[in-house]
Amino acid sequence: MMVLVDTSILIDYFKGKRHEKIDQFDMILSHKIPFGISAYTYQELLQGARNEREFSLLKEYLASQTIYMLPEAVETYEEAAKLYFEARRKGVTPRGTIDLLIAYTCLYYNLPLLHNDRDFDALAKIFPQLKIWMG
Repeated sequence: MMVLVDTSILIDYFKGKRHEKIDQFDMILSHKIPFGISAYTYQELLQGARNEREFSLLKEYLASQTIYMLPEAVETYEEAAKLYFEARRKGVTPRGTIDLLIAYTCLYYNLPLLHNDRDFDALAKIFPQLKIWMG
């Protein structure tokens, strides 16, 4: 089983923060459970670099990861927009477009998501096919 790891986990991990979700990520690493990231997480992590050295280190580390990319097709963005539309109709307004694309990446590839972002929990309640990694 492959797990998609969200930006929220990797940022906390790189900053040395400790919480239950990081413990789950440590378990993934120690048990050599395959994991990957979305192309959107790749971008978010790189754009958060504080300097050239950090950018280069992140780029080198991320190059060793499996990166899931959605098809470059209008339908991809229609499906992500549909997630937003349906969530809003049910009283949940996701805060970011990127989160919807990451959620759609999970749905497209049928991957559970390890995250530390309440938007994903709210989306999973509306879309039960969005699986949240629980360890």
